[in-house]
Amino acid sequence: MSIGNSPEDERPFEDVSEEARPSIGRALQQARIAAGLTVDDVSSATRVRIAIVHAIEADNFAPCGGDVYARGHIRTLAKAVHLDPAPLLAQYDAEHGGRPAPTPAAPLFEAERIRPERSGPNWTAAMVAAIVAVVGFVGFTAFKGGDNGSGAKTQVAEGSTPTTSKPASPTPKNSKPADPKPVPSDSAIAAAPQDKVTVQVSAAGGGSWISAKDHNGRMLFDGLLKKGESKTFQDSSKIDLILGDAGAIQLYVNGKKIEDQFQPGSVERLTYTKGDPQVG
Repeated sequence: MSIGNSPEDERPFEDVSEEARPSIGRALQQARIAAGLTVDDVSSATRVRIAIVHAIEADNFAPCGGDVYARGHIRTLAKAVHLDPAPLLAQYDAEHGGRPAPTPAAPLFEAERIRPERSGPNWTAAMVAAIVAVVGFVGFTAFKGGDNGSGAKTQVAEGSTPTTSKPASPTPKNSKPADPKPVPSDSAIAAAPQDKVTVQVSAAGGGSWISAKDHNGRMLFDGLLKKGESKTFQDSSKIDLILGDAGAIQLYVNGKKIEDQFQPGSVERLTYTKGDPQVG
């Protein structure tokens, strides 16, 4: 025994590394009190509810809602009371089975990113749009082709009309026309294009009612032609005429004078084509 020392002074130093270390809640509480803060102060500064602050200081981490939230609250409260949160977090991990494994964010992100690509709604929409475009193009092409075909058939039918109508026409009285005598309008008639039929009607002997139609039956003129007046008609294949007083009319077809002797007051129905001058 040493002189001047009590028996208690000679006791060996106690190991305060583990047993004497305060709990997490106790350490946070002591640091808060030392900082001169109340629970309300800490709750206001950290936005951690008062009930949870009280529970953590009592080492009750159940209200935190899990280890991840408990560790977050410990870190927040430690910083608020000026403590290093690392030792407290390590102590929490040691007492509660270690730090929870982090959630593999990358695989989850890849799964979420790949999932909509497998469904492929954009490819479906693109395919539908392509089908609609192809169907529209085929329909448009067929429609245009049908129009062209029908137009060609119509032209052939119209072109054949003058040929079939010629045998039914009365036989011309004089098939060999005389040489046309020059008249003031002969130059224009002589210059008629060969790919069309051109008919000039002149009321040389008096007024007469006349009617003229093209190969489609469209009316070109229907009215009274006074004495001395003339009308010129042109079509791609045929001109149909009705003369109310054929004896008063002088005709020029494709630049040649028609020498038929029509009777005064007689009504004549005539047809002329590109191959004339002949009374149709």
